[in-house]
Amino acid sequence: MTANLRGSLFMTGSMAGFAVEDAFLKQISASMAIGQAIAVIGVIGIAVFALVALRAGDAPLPRAALTRTMALRSGFEIVGRLFYSLAIALTPISSASAILQATPLVVVLGAALIFGERVTAGRWALILIGFLGVLVILRPGMVGFSPLSLFALVAMVGFAGRDLATRAAPLGLSNAQLGVAGYIMLTLSGVIILTVTGGASLPDARDVVLILLAAGFGISAYAALTTAMRSGEIGVVTPFRYTRLVFAMAFGVMFFGERPDTATLIGAAIIVGCGVVLLAPRRMFRRN
Repeated sequence: MTANLRGSLFMTGSMAGFAVEDAFLKQISASMAIGQAIAVIGVIGIAVFALVALRAGDAPLPRAALTRTMALRSGFEIVGRLFYSLAIALTPISSASAILQATPLVVVLGAALIFGERVTAGRWALILIGFLGVLVILRPGMVGFSPLSLFALVAMVGFAGRDLATRAAPLGLSNAQLGVAGYIMLTLSGVIILTVTGGASLPDARDVVLILLAAGFGISAYAALTTAMRSGEIGVVTPFRYTRLVFAMAFGVMFFGERPDTATLIGAAIIVGCGVVLLAPRRMFRRN
């Protein structure tokens, strides 16, 4: 098995895991306060990644995790986690996932504006067309527009900001330590939602099982994502992130009776197409 094939398989498995976690979370939200569920999943994630860090001889939350850059990353993480959780609970999982796929486009845009990375005219065009795909899904000012869809849009900006801040994060932080920091933010997101909405209750056996399954798939997906990004070429492995949309739409149809409309499918195709080309090796955009 080549490094590229291994990385691609782990990335696909990771995206499947995240999609399953989203499906369980949406199912939980029908019978339990979504903020409470998110907070509990966050605590489970903190415990798991803290144990992994301790077994490796590392402090779960070292001083390097308390820098200004990590504080900025944490803020974006809260925004992304909070609003995406609301999007999953209140809007079709297929459309929320489709909007989230524009994250790499925003990351490339941010890398150009913040880190001064060179972006060719062709890449700028792909970023613009990708954002048009988001507008096709949102349909602002049209009959099919739902203000709740803006939750996924804000989440996408939050996750893009987190990824950009991660790029500037201290290199000494291990993946387990970043996992602890990330799940702390997930827990805080759940607490914020619960504080606003209320509705905390004692979960029944079904809710406990769903929470454990959601946490298990989410943590496994995070681990698989880490392995994927350390295997093969980034330009080959990263486009497999878009398989999450395929899984999300399939789960939406099979388990929640969703039927993505034509605009959602067209917008998703535009976003994914632009993203795949945008993440291709840079030599494709060089002039002869």
